[in-house]
Amino acid sequence: MKKIITIHILLFFAIQSFAWGPTGHRVTGWIAEKHIHKKTRKEIERILSGQSLAMASTWMDEIRSDSTYNYTSDWHWVTIPIGKSYQETEKNSNGDIIQTIQRLIAELKSKKLSTKAEAENLKMLIHLIGDIHQPLHVGLGNDRGGNDIKVSWFRSESNLHRVWDSDMIDDTRLSYTELAESLEKPDGVRITSWQNSTVLDWATESISYRDQVYKYGNGKLGYRYSYENLHIVRYRLLQAGIRLAGVLNDIYG
Repeated sequence: MKKIITIHILLFFAIQSFAWGPTGHRVTGWIAEKHIHKKTRKEIERILSGQSLAMASTWMDEIRSDSTYNYTSDWHWVTIPIGKSYQETEKNSNGDIIQTIQRLIAELKSKKLSTKAEAENLKMLIHLIGDIHQPLHVGLGNDRGGNDIKVSWFRSESNLHRVWDSDMIDDTRLSYTELAESLEKPDGVRITSWQNSTVLDWATESISYRDQVYKYGNGKLGYRYSYENLHIVRYRLLQAGIRLAGVLNDIYG
């Protein structure tokens, strides 16, 4: 029974799990661009052939339509049930978002990757640091990351996962650069504090927002839900961008 439940959860995420839409991911990339060092920038330009972090940030979702990359599906998420720490959970043999971020960083630091592998690892890292800051990508394990929770968003059919991925962000009617520019400009002390945190810290923070995420009432969501939660979305996008820059500076700076 335990194996059946695990397989059910894995199949869900392999098919449906997305974190942040293109706008959200590009916001994190754009913010990171503003906080990377000169040497880091040169290395990234070399690896990505001049592509910006913002544009590279969506690659890992784009390859979902290519069966060659099916093995990466489970890397977008992790399940940490209520009352358990990550260390206490049964680990996914295919990997999870925490394991994968840690591995990608170590491999990029090794400087032993082929040109293709280095570029792909970097694009995955950019994407997954965004993903782990979306609360529903550190899931409970019983509702497919909020996809099973059907809700309406201003009378259009949606689900809780999609509301956090893109509905609230898209409803701002802002481009990724406009949204990024509208975010708070943290001082050096906060930037240092955020960048000194660990991948496990980021996952724990996402868990801390889950109670708020699940306050969806009768499921008819709109202005009120956005008013109560959009500030969390904005904050997490900002943290993801700042932390992505910190990781990249550590690897290449």
